[in-house]
Amino acid sequence: MPQEYIEIRGARENNLKNVSLSIPKRKITIFTGVSGSGKSSIVFDTIATEAQRQLNENFSMFIRNFLPKYAQPHADAIENLSMAIVVDQRRLGGNSHSTLGTITDISPVLRLLFSRIGKPHIGGSNAFSFNDPQGMCPECNGLGKKMGVVSDTFLDMSKSLNEGAVQVPTFATWEKASYASSGFFDNDKKLSDFTPEEMNLLLHGKDLKFKLQVGGGTMNASYLGVIEKFERAYIKRDLKTLSERTQKQVAPYIALRPCPLCKGARLSQAALGCKIEGLNIAEMSAMEVSELLDLIKKIESPLAASMVTTLTERIGHLVNIGLEYLSLDRETSTLSGGESQRVKMVKHLSSSLIDVMYIFDEPSVGLHPRDVHRLNELLGKLRDKGNTVIVVEHDPDVIKVADHIVDVGPHAGTKGGHIVFEGSFTDLSKADTLTGRHIKQSLPIKGKFRKPSGQLSVVNANVNNLHHVNVDIPKGVLTVVTGVAGSGKSSLIHQVFLAQHPKAVVIDQSAVGTSTRSNPATYTGVMDDFRKAFAKANGVSASLFSFNSEGACQTCQGTGVIYTDLAFLDGIKTPCEVCEGKRFKEQVLAYHLDGKSISDVLEMTVLQSLEFFTQKEILQKLQAMSDVGLDYLTLGQPLSTLSGGECQRIKLASELHKKSGVYVLDEPTTGLHMSDITHLLSIMNRLVDAGNTMVVIEHNLDVIKNADWIIDMGPDGGTKGGKVVFEGTPVELLRAEGSITSVYLRNSV
Repeated sequence: MPQEYIEIRGARENNLKNVSLSIPKRKITIFTGVSGSGKSSIVFDTIATEAQRQLNENFSMFIRNFLPKYAQPHADAIENLSMAIVVDQRRLGGNSHSTLGTITDISPVLRLLFSRIGKPHIGGSNAFSFNDPQGMCPECNGLGKKMGVVSDTFLDMSKSLNEGAVQVPTFATWEKASYASSGFFDNDKKLSDFTPEEMNLLLHGKDLKFKLQVGGGTMNASYLGVIEKFERAYIKRDLKTLSERTQKQVAPYIALRPCPLCKGARLSQAALGCKIEGLNIAEMSAMEVSELLDLIKKIESPLAASMVTTLTERIGHLVNIGLEYLSLDRETSTLSGGESQRVKMVKHLSSSLIDVMYIFDEPSVGLHPRDVHRLNELLGKLRDKGNTVIVVEHDPDVIKVADHIVDVGPHAGTKGGHIVFEGSFTDLSKADTLTGRHIKQSLPIKGKFRKPSGQLSVVNANVNNLHHVNVDIPKGVLTVVTGVAGSGKSSLIHQVFLAQHPKAVVIDQSAVGTSTRSNPATYTGVMDDFRKAFAKANGVSASLFSFNSEGACQTCQGTGVIYTDLAFLDGIKTPCEVCEGKRFKEQVLAYHLDGKSISDVLEMTVLQSLEFFTQKEILQKLQAMSDVGLDYLTLGQPLSTLSGGECQRIKLASELHKKSGVYVLDEPTTGLHMSDITHLLSIMNRLVDAGNTMVVIEHNLDVIKNADWIIDMGPDGGTKGGKVVFEGTPVELLRAEGSITSVYLRNSV
C-alpha cells in the first residue's frame, strides 16, 4: 500500500512563514525546535485545530453550540486529516468525586466485579459507587471527609477538670466549669489518666441530665461533651450567622477530617461489608495498582472471567506506562501534569479505533530517564494499531524512536516559523540546525561545589509515601531533588518543605493569568516603566498609557476586539473598528517615544524592545525575560496563550531582580530546547551567587550534573519509595549504590 501523507500548504498561523509540509500517515512523526520556533503552531494551531473543527461541523447546530469553538487556521490547504485526539499536559483537575479509577473507567468494571462475586451479595454495581445514592456513605455523601473539630488543642491533658483542663476559647467560663460540676468525673484526675470511656463521655457525651451549679443554687441542665457542644454551636449551623469575630475565633478549630462513619472510604456500610479475597472495594481501590493487578489475576471464578480480563488489561496499561505507584482512589486533582498526560494515554490504549491521529505535547514531562522506554513502547503500540502519531518533544531519547522528524526554526518568534530539517534521527544528528548540533551533546559533570551557609531542615515528613523523613537542605547552594516518578519528591518539597518554610518562592508551571488583559509587560511590571517613560516624554498623565484605565479605547474597553454573540451560531471575534485592535484611544496613539506609540511598543518582541529602550530600570526587566529564553515573546501577548514552561520562565524572570532568599523550581526544563539548558543553568547559578537558596525538582541529567547538592528519593515509586536514598554531590552520586538516578548519571558521563 503506497504511503499516504497529511498535506499542509501555505500555513501562516502565528509566526509560520508560508509553511508547506507532508507528514507520513500511520507513522511516528516528532516535531523538534526551540521554544517559540513554531512547532505548536503547526501541530496544535493548524493540524489539530482543523481536524477538530471539521469533526465538529458534522454535528447539528444545536449540538455545536455546546462544543468548543475552533477558528479555521490560516493556511492555503490542509488535506488528508484523520480524527484528532489531543493528549496534552493540562492537569485533569476535577472535584473530589473524580479519581484515577473513575477517569480511566477501571472503577466501573471493579464495581461490576463486586456486584457479581462479592460476598455477601448486596445488589448491582451502583451499590458500590460513592457517586450514587445507593452506594455512598450517608454521613459524608460519598466525599469520605466531613467538617469536624480539630480537638488536639481543646484539652490540656496534663491538667484535671478542677485545674481548667477544658480550654475551648469560645466557651464561656461557666461552660468550661460545667464539666467539673456535672458529677460525671473525678475532678482531680488528670485527663491523661482518663479511661477511654471517660474521655469519650467528656468529648462526645450528649443529652444527659445533671444539676448545674449557678451562683449559690442549682438548675437542671443537659450535658453535652466538649466536641458535641462545639459542633452544635459552630458546625451544625451556618457559620455566616456568626459574627466575624466569632468566625475568626472558631476557624482554627474546624477542618475537613475523615468521615467518622466510613473512615474515609466514601461508601455505605453494606458496600464495605462485601468482600472478594478478604478485601472490600475501598481497600482494593487504595492499593497500588501494581499490587492490585497481582490480586486481580488470582481471581478464578468463571462468573468474573470477562471482568478480570478487562481489569488486567486496563490496570496493566497503568503499570506499563510507569504509574504503578498510584492507587485507583487517588483524586485526579492531585495528579501532576505529566501524570495527567500519561493517564489520558492509558484511556486511549484500550480503544479499538484505528486510523486516528494522536497528538502528544511533550509526553516525557515528569518521566525519569528510566521510564522513557515505556513511553516509547506506548507510542509504538499506537502506531502499530494503524494510527498516525504526532509528537512535540525535546527529549533526545524520545526523538530517537521517530519514523520521521520535522525540525522547526531556525530560532524563535519572528526568527522562526521555517522547516529547517526533515528526515531520520541519524540524519538530524548530522544536520546543521540548533537541534542537530545539540542532540548528542551532554554537559560535563560539575567539579567544584559551593559550600553551604547553613541548612533548612525538613523534620518528620510524613505525607503520602514519606515515612518520618528527616533531611537537611543546604542554604546558599543549588540543590536538585531527583528520583523516579512517585518516589516522594513533590511530597517532600511541595507539601512538607514549603509548609515548614512558607517564605520560599515557588516558581512552577501553573498559569500566570487567564485574562486577555494580562501580558508579559504587565506581569513583569515593565509596563509601569513604559507608562512613566511615555508620560515624561510627552508631559501628560501616565494613566493615559494604560488600556485598563484612562487610555482605553471606549468602543472595545481596551480589549482590542469586539465579541459578537450569534446565538446558536459560533460567536465571532473581530478587531475593534475604532482602534483597529490597538486597544488605546486615538489621542493616546498620537503620543510618541522615539518615534513609537505605546501600541507599537507592545507589538515588539522582548529582543526588539531591548534594542529600542535605553532606560536602566526598563532594560533590567527586559533583560530578565531575555535571560530565561523568552526573547521571542511579544510584550502584549495575552498570558493565557503561554505554555506551562513559558509560564514558569516568565515567573522566573519576574523574580530575577529580587532577592527572596529561597526559590523552589518544579521541573524548569519543561518545554525547554536542549540548546537552552545551559542558559537556564546560568540563570539559576546567578540567583545562587547572589546569596539565594535554590531547590529544584528535576529529571534532566544536565541539570543534575550541575547541582551543588543532590537529594535522591526512592529507591522506587509508591510504597517502594518515600526514602532519601542519597545525599551528596553529583560526583559522589556516580558511586552511589541503590540509586536508580546514579545508574543513568553514570551512563551519561
